[in-house]
Amino acid sequence: MSTNTTSSTDSSTPSTGSSTAPPTGSSTGSSAGASAESGAGARAVAPEAGTRPARLIHNEATTEIPVHLLFRDDPDPAPVPLRPAVVARRQGPGERSGERPATRRPVNARPRPVPSVDPELRERPARVLPGAAGVAAGLCGVAGCAATSWWAGLVPPLAAQALGLPAYAGAGLGPAQWAAYAAAGVLGMFGFGGLARGRTGRAWVLGLFGRYRGTVRRTGLMWVNPLLLRRRVDVRLRHWRSEPMPAADGNGVALRAVTLVVWRVRDTVKATLGVEDHETYLRECVEAALARVPVEPLGTVRSSADVAGDTLTRLVAADAAPVGLEVFSVRPVRVEYAPEVAAAMHRRRIAALDAAQRASVLTSVVDSVEDTVTRLTMRGLVELDDYERKVLVKDLTVAFCAGRGDTGA
Repeated sequence: MSTNTTSSTDSSTPSTGSSTAPPTGSSTGSSAGASAESGAGARAVAPEAGTRPARLIHNEATTEIPVHLLFRDDPDPAPVPLRPAVVARRQGPGERSGERPATRRPVNARPRPVPSVDPELRERPARVLPGAAGVAAGLCGVAGCAATSWWAGLVPPLAAQALGLPAYAGAGLGPAQWAAYAAAGVLGMFGFGGLARGRTGRAWVLGLFGRYRGTVRRTGLMWVNPLLLRRRVDVRLRHWRSEPMPAADGNGVALRAVTLVVWRVRDTVKATLGVEDHETYLRECVEAALARVPVEPLGTVRSSADVAGDTLTRLVAADAAPVGLEVFSVRPVRVEYAPEVAAAMHRRRIAALDAAQRASVLTSVVDSVEDTVTRLTMRGLVELDDYERKVLVKDLTVAFCAGRGDTGA
């Protein structure tokens, strides 16, 4: 019993004077293992002891992610205690201070005012007489003047004999004769002065002392009161080619557009009396519509040109309808860039065309090379490894590109 106790005590107590030492390599390995174990233990204990907090990435939408899990070099990272998952969002200035966030009320866009004219201005037919009535009245006036002259004795004898008038000495020019002259002259002037000729596609707007008295759309010879003021209006279908007007495309690039407007006067009184000059008004409506509708240069996208024309027609027709104008179509016939941006846009368009052509050529070359290599290998004409295949593809690509370049030149 004493021997065993002594041996165990001797084995547990290291001797300092022993001459036998373990090998250097084994001591080194044991020390490294011990240091590794101690380091791992230190890393494992460090978060619990609170000596060095773990670095975390805070994600406001998901959770907290440890940095060392993203960029790690060691195969066995030490576990890091994580707090419960955080799912939150950023708070606004009003929420941080505890106050209610200010909300903006939706503002309704005010509708664009529709132009209107005097509601009393409505076209109505004027009262006219056939032209025969005016001719008859004029002839009656001439005959009255001749009879008054014979009554006053002012007709020469030779003329009286030629006309077969009875001989009459004449009563002279008295008040009765002057009154007869005045009545016959006024009748003749009203008869011949009121004659008018109506033409197809033309109308007259009549007014008396600034008041509208009606519209005449009849054709042929007619008699109109000569005291009425006449304004001729063209009611035919008309087309107007505008001068270059400022416009813009979808990207805001300045353009110059020439439009063709097909229109006519539908209500003569509104077109004449409701606006100062209906042709100028139509021109301004077209210019305003071009400022609101983006147009594209002709030859780019056909559908966009049709959409722009339909939109322009709708806007101009809505603006011109209150003044008695009927607009059928507003179409851009020539659209070009403004002089200040024409050179730059021309270079940009040439570059885009060049890039598109290069892309198409490259696509065709790649398809041709792929088709050639596929046919050669599938038909068993050649057996190629990866290196030979790459060399063949390279040579074919160079040859096809050179051939396309020579043909294009």
